[in-house]
Amino acid sequence: MPMAANEIETLIRAALPDASVTIEDLAGDGDHYACKVVSEAFRGHSRLQQHQMIYAALQGHMGGTLHALALQTNLPA
Repeated sequence: MPMAANEIETLIRAALPDASVTIEDLAGDGDHYACKVVSEAFRGHSRLQQHQMIYAALQGHMGGTLHALALQTNLPA
């Protein structure tokens, strides 16, 4: 069963309350998304650590109900 974009956003915001989250369904199938997350919580963390923070926020859905997620993480301007 596919995962809705609003579910992804809810999980990310629960872990990173200050986050600005933009999600695009790349294939229209609820399985392939591009996600941009901007959060102050990323400060001092490597890009790999930032992505790991997002994967942790997804609580095991990555690779299961969520097949593909292209991530872009940034600090606020």
